[in-house]
Order: sequence, then C-alpha cells, then structure tokens
Amino acid sequence: MKLVFLLIIILAILMCFVFIIFPPSKGKIPAFKDENGNKLENSIAEKCYVNADGCDIGMILLSENANNPVLLVCGGGPGIPEYLLEYMYPSVLPKLFTVCYFDYRGTGLSSDKNSSADVMTTERYLEDVQIVTDYLRDRFAKEKVYIMGHSFGSYIAINTVKNHPEKYEAYFAMSQCTNQLESEYIGYDYMRAQYVKMNNAKMVKKFDNCPIRESDEMYEKYFSSSLRDSAMHELGVGTTRDMDSVITGIFLPSLRCTAYTWGERINLWRGKIMSNRFSVVKDSNGFNAWENVDSVQIPIYFFAGKYDYTCNFELQKEYYEYIKAPAKEFYVFENSAHSPIYEDPERATEIFKMLIN
Repeated sequence: MKLVFLLIIILAILMCFVFIIFPPSKGKIPAFKDENGNKLENSIAEKCYVNADGCDIGMILLSENANNPVLLVCGGGPGIPEYLLEYMYPSVLPKLFTVCYFDYRGTGLSSDKNSSADVMTTERYLEDVQIVTDYLRDRFAKEKVYIMGHSFGSYIAINTVKNHPEKYEAYFAMSQCTNQLESEYIGYDYMRAQYVKMNNAKMVKKFDNCPIRESDEMYEKYFSSSLRDSAMHELGVGTTRDMDSVITGIFLPSLRCTAYTWGERINLWRGKIMSNRFSVVKDSNGFNAWENVDSVQIPIYFFAGKYDYTCNFELQKEYYEYIKAPAKEFYVFENSAHSPIYEDPERATEIFKMLIN
C-alpha cells in the first residue's frame, strides 16, 4: 500500500509539472477588454480558416476596432508563428490595425498531413497570400490592405507587392531579407570576432570548425546548426536583444501559450522541423533583392534593428537606398535586434500613427 501511495504521489507531481509547462486549453484567443473587464465593442480576437486549393490556411485576427485599416502579416520562419511574438511582446499593431497573423501552408494552424515538403514552393506560398489577401478584402470591405513582412516573410511580402501592387496600400519591411548568403557571412564574422574579444576559446573553435565559405555543405551545416542560433541569442543579435536562448525565449513560452490547443502547439514544432525541407526556404536563402526586386509601385517603409545580424542591418540600409518606390523611409530602432516592432512598441507606435494618419 505504501508503494502504491508513493506512486500516486509521484504521478500527481508529474501531472502538475506537465500542466504547468504544457497547460491544457481549448485554444481560444483572449478577447480585448476595457478597464472594467468588458469585451471592447467591435473588437476581434479569433481564429479562422480559408481554404486554399484543399489546404485550410489558419489565421489569427486581432483588432481593438474592426474599422481600423487591415494589416496582413507575413511572419518569419517559416514554422514558428508570428503570433507568438505578439503573445510574448504585445505590440501596437492590434490597436491601430485589424491584424491578420496567418500561418504558412504546412506550418502551425495550417499544418496539412497530406502535403509533402516538395509542394511548399515559393509560387504556392505567393498564391496562398493572394487567397488570404482577398479573404481580408472581402470580409472587411477594403479595396486595399497593408502588408508587413518579417525576416523570411519579407521575402514573401516583397515578391507579393511586386506582383500585385494594386491590392496593397503600403509595405512595411521589418528585418528585410536582402542577400541572406552575404548576411550570414557578415554575422558569422561578427560573432566569431566577439568571442575572440571575450577570450572564449571554446566558441571560437566551434566557429572555426564551421568554415562556411569553404563549401555549400559547410554553409548548410552551419545555417541549420544550434551554433548559429545559440551564438546570436547569447550575443543579443538574434530574435530580440533580451532573448538569450531559443529554448527559454520561444520554445517553452510556445508550450504555455493557451491561444493554442495541445495539438496545435505540437503542430507548431512539427511544422518548424518540416520547414527545413521546404523549397521556399531554400529559395529565400538564395534570394538577392538587388537582382530580383529593384522597384515597387507602392510605398515601402523599412523597420530595422541596429543589432540585427539575422538579416543584416547594413544590408537593409543599402537596399533601402537602392530600391525605387513612390515613397520610402528607413526607420532605425537603436536598441533592437531582429524584431524591432515588438522590441520597441513606443517607437513603433509613433511611426505607424504617422504613416496611417
């Protein structure tokens, strides 16, 4: 009896631990409420889906006022939903826009067990963006919407506005992807030099064991390695300036995010792992903005973190000076890394109010 009782206690402790790390949830998006705890009139906080050639594309819509301009967000990754940044670092976006955070085909809320990695092409992703865009235009009775691209999503977004400028008011380029190969070289050299200054021989040796300029195989090994991510976050030049680990900064918070059900949270990381094989990811890594998009027909506004070494800050600035557009501006976030709108919401608020008013 004592053994049975002890096993029950141990099981209960384990269950409590699991529920703390991985709390159960119906996956409902938290509503926007006023100071009295009442739901804001005309606000939106919901999940919805639109069918795109047999795949249900999952979206999270957020807005304190559904009459606001509509903003479609093409998030980073692909794999880790952009909504997680909104969840961890609440931004100004839902205050000023009706925001659509959609998950790319094969990832997150858009996981599709019947789809294979080889169908995840740039063309397919761009077609999906058009389907989501048209859904938003129809639902909110807008002739045009705003579009924002973040990191990988900036590759998708800038090609979208290049092909279909008539559907978009303006493009917000956050951490714009320009020439990822060159960006990786710059980031590699910077991080290795930082560890040399810190007399961290162990990390210097790890970098020396991954000479990324020697071969494509070595570059691919480094790009998908834990060394790259761990070094970027340890040095404050990764996702955010204050995120020192992907595990504690993204993985564990994602498990606790009750906006997703248990199954949806598992699919987040299932999609992230699968996305490494998507051809659209390989395309984005080989993208050269100077060669492929020298102009756009709508205003383009860059949001760049000074400490961004995921999509290099200086390359973003050079591309801004190069690209032709009816209107353009380059906004520097002095103490931000790869996610400036989420890292410095006060500065983002000032900029967006100026741009949309």
